Amino acid sequence: MRRAQLVAPFGVGAMSVLVNGTSVITAGLDHWYDVDDVSNLALEEYQEHDWRLEARLRVSEFRLPPDWRHGGTGNDTRNVKLTVPVLRFPRWSFCMYCKRLKISTLSMQQQEQCPDREHSERQYKPRMSQVPFVAICRNGHIDDFPFGKWVHRSNNPQCSGSLRLVSRGGGGLEGQVVTCGYDAKSNRQHSQGCGAERSLQNITATLPGSGGDEHTWLTDHLASPQDPYYCTGAHPWLHRLEGACDLPTRAALRAAGNVYFPKVESSIYLPRQEGAVSAQMHELMRHPAVTGTMRTLHSIFGADLDVGLLRKQLLQNVPPELFKPISDDELMAGYRDFFGIGAEQPQPAADNDAELLTADEEWRYPEFKQIRETPKDDYLTATNPGIHGDLMPYLERVRSVDILRETRALRGFTRVYDEVLRLSVGKALLRRTALHPEQDWLPAYVVKGEGIYFELDPRRLAAWEARAEVQKRADKIATNYGLAAQHRSFQDRPLTPRFALLHTLGHLLINELVFTCGYSSASLRERLYVSTTRGREMAGLLIYTAAGDSEGTMGGLVRMARPDNLRSVFGAAISGARWCSTDPVCMDVGEKGQGPDSCNLAACHGCALLPETSCEEFNRFLDRGLVIGTFDNPDLGYFSQADL
Repeated sequence: MRRAQLVAPFGVGAMSVLVNGTSVITAGLDHWYDVDDVSNLALEEYQEHDWRLEARLRVSEFRLPPDWRHGGTGNDTRNVKLTVPVLRFPRWSFCMYCKRLKISTLSMQQQEQCPDREHSERQYKPRMSQVPFVAICRNGHIDDFPFGKWVHRSNNPQCSGSLRLVSRGGGGLEGQVVTCGYDAKSNRQHSQGCGAERSLQNITATLPGSGGDEHTWLTDHLASPQDPYYCTGAHPWLHRLEGACDLPTRAALRAAGNVYFPKVESSIYLPRQEGAVSAQMHELMRHPAVTGTMRTLHSIFGADLDVGLLRKQLLQNVPPELFKPISDDELMAGYRDFFGIGAEQPQPAADNDAELLTADEEWRYPEFKQIRETPKDDYLTATNPGIHGDLMPYLERVRSVDILRETRALRGFTRVYDEVLRLSVGKALLRRTALHPEQDWLPAYVVKGEGIYFELDPRRLAAWEARAEVQKRADKIATNYGLAAQHRSFQDRPLTPRFALLHTLGHLLINELVFTCGYSSASLRERLYVSTTRGREMAGLLIYTAAGDSEGTMGGLVRMARPDNLRSVFGAAISGARWCSTDPVCMDVGEKGQGPDSCNLAACHGCALLPETSCEEFNRFLDRGLVIGTFDNPDLGYFSQADL
């Protein structure tokens, strides 16, 4: 498993399958860096910093997931044999031959073997396979499916007979039957069991409730609506099987899409002062002695620290030769950059859980202001390649982003629905014991890459948005999303024409760049800068390399920002969008909505969809009609008149 995958999609609380077929759940952060000898642990190899994102998430640092090393080089045994712990889940297993069910422990390392006596004639007992069912709730809890309670229709069954999971035919869950004491091979009843049996039909279903309350079939019908079965509050990834929760629970297949929704916060690194801190100084600040000394001095002196005192204290803990090429100005610049002194501080989440993170438009506006210029820094560099004459009526500026650094941190997860998650609630799901903000950290990974940034022409965009038919078209997306939000507790958000336009245009361009540059579609990613708020108006789009390895870091993407190259890419993307391979079906179906939650109009896998890791909105809010027009109104799109 790649290290980046331990942030998403296989982060804390997510299930994955090992090479031997065992299903496991990634354990909490408490034991990610456990070693027998603390002197062999060098955390500076894993520590990363982004002062804006640290303030937003209220942590002191980020850490890369540990990588496995068989042995050190020479006498260097640091960080050897570090692992990310996992726990066996689900605990229930069943025998492929006799269908017997058996429950194991979370820490069970060997594969279960069937204990049934009928296998006595075999040379070895057959291995059991884990069941594909789990029980989840909207508070992020997950537990084993209650087979014993389900088959006996009781929250407190008195029978302790042997359970079996028998297939009775049929293509759905109705063909899977849980029995107590039934022998599938001999088709007879065992003495060890009461003979009860029950189909798994409808265990994943939800029920309409009065007053907007959500009900599930598992909660209301395990026993009866008068004796509901609620979530157990289990945290198996934290080795806690008991808890408190009063929400309805539902069954789900362990590989279902609603079992785990990681909440990942992303940040483009912005230097406090361009060019003031070199990459060498950034590397020096990764040293644990430097970091600890700076934190101590900052807690005492804050922004008033004298550079002489800083250098004196550092030289007591760090070899002097490391500081010889570092001037006093750069040393203080590194200190200020590390703590964000003198820069516009992002708004952190308040102690009150009712308050959520600041809106994306407020969070991204500083990035927008800096990237749209031509910054020159070891961690963020952009140049102005110019704009082709054919694109000038539509674009205001283009930037070739030669160097950028993005940090992506996991701050929690949800289950059942991808809904709003408070910061403190999400962080509490990641570990057993909460840490003070001065010692707290979150798992993250860093992408160093390149990209292309462009903005739409504000005058042409304003005139296009003011058209009644454009707003009416965008309102269809907003209406469909509003209906889904009522049932799924989504966060209310504005969906403007410019948002759908830039989002769809980004998808079309990425699909074209995949063919033009030879990238894999998952190695490119979009970042939207869209806002209509007065004083923070934005209409920009950044397309950049998203892979954590070296793919796409050789200049192939920034080269496409050259005027002639970008014009050909735009021309091919716009031309290809005028006719989808599934048209006229795609355009016609889009009049009512399609895709996730019907939040897309004219957009499908044949024209505008991307891998979900490349899209910020999980392939929602897309419409080719707002880009190139519709069959009924060809002049509707922003680029309808473009001759590219």
